[in-house]
This record gives sequence, structure tokens and C-alpha cells, in this order.
Amino acid sequence: MRDLPYLIKGFVESNPSWGVAGFVDVETTGLSPYAEEIVELALVLFAFDRATGEIAGIVDEYVGLREPDKPIPPEATAVHGITGDLVRGKRLDDARVAELVARAEFLVAHNAAFDRAFVERLYPFVSLKPWLCSMRGIDWRGRGFPSRGLQNLLRAHRIEVRRAHRGEDDVKAALRLLATRDAAGRPYFRELLSSLGEQGQAAQA
Repeated sequence: MRDLPYLIKGFVESNPSWGVAGFVDVETTGLSPYAEEIVELALVLFAFDRATGEIAGIVDEYVGLREPDKPIPPEATAVHGITGDLVRGKRLDDARVAELVARAEFLVAHNAAFDRAFVERLYPFVSLKPWLCSMRGIDWRGRGFPSRGLQNLLRAHRIEVRRAHRGEDDVKAALRLLATRDAAGRPYFRELLSSLGEQGQAAQA
């Protein structure tokens, strides 16, 4: 599947059937959101058809590096390739992040429990948005895939990633995965989108 296109300004506003969501990915100094920190954050807004789950393309995006208060452990650098030199003096653009989050109807991440916990520490307002998990919200194993891990799913679908475990690359590859159609011709994102309604029903119960 080809890269998703960048949509012209006003595309969503001129098409009421299309919604906007944000896909989030973070790279960190470690696994614990309480003891570790974000070193890279990627947030990509994308347009989707509310009825079919079709993903039309990218609306806007932000990718930023962040210098943590602690050194980046070698084992973390071994995963994402981000070094202390790369992030020295870097800060996230808080206003830009807030702007994009405000425009998203909901947020998506692959293993959302992980990304959400880290992002909420820096930006508590993201807790006001519904979050969907593209790892757990789609029955990958029921579809015949033995692993729900993003890199494994990308390999199974022959989606190439230039830099695995880097925010922007992982987000755009994940969106290509969600835009892929299953054997019945339906985009995977449609199944994930259906869980949004389930969240709303649970909140009202």
C-alpha cells in the first residue's frame, strides 16, 4: 500500500461525513510512565469516513524531540536510536500539541495504555479525549496474525518502515496498516472505529 496522501486544507470541513482523529506514538527512556520520560512524540491527524472507516489521508502532523531530565539508557537507545546528543536542548511545542489534540475527535495508539500514560503526564488534557488501541481494539489473532505487535503486523502486511521505533515512521506505517482492507474489503480501521461506540455506551451505563 502506498503512503497516505496529505489532504488539502478544507477537505474535512467540506465533507461532513469525514471525521478527524489523531494517531499518537511516543519514544521514551524506558517502560514505566512514572519513572521514565518521553524523548520523542509524534501526533498525526488523519481524516476518516465515519460510516465505512476508510482513511482518506493526513490532515496535519507534529513530531518533536524532548531532552529528558535523566540520561537516555543505552538499552532504550538500542530500541529507538535516539541519543542524548540528538535531544540536547530540545523541547516539545506544547501549544502545537494542544492545538492538534483539540482538533481530534479521539486519539489512537498502538498499545494505547503505554502511550496514553506517558502523554497524560505531560499533557493532562489528553485524558478528556477518548482513546482507541489499534493493538487490542482489532482482533488480529482472530484474523490469523499470531502477533499483535506493530512491527510484526507491518511485516505481515509488507508495509516497510524506514526507521522502526521512531515516532513519525511508526505512526504513518500504522495508519497505512489501519487503512488496509481485509478479505471482505473493509478497512481494519472500521473494526477499531466500532469500539468507539462501545466506549460511549459504557460511559452512559
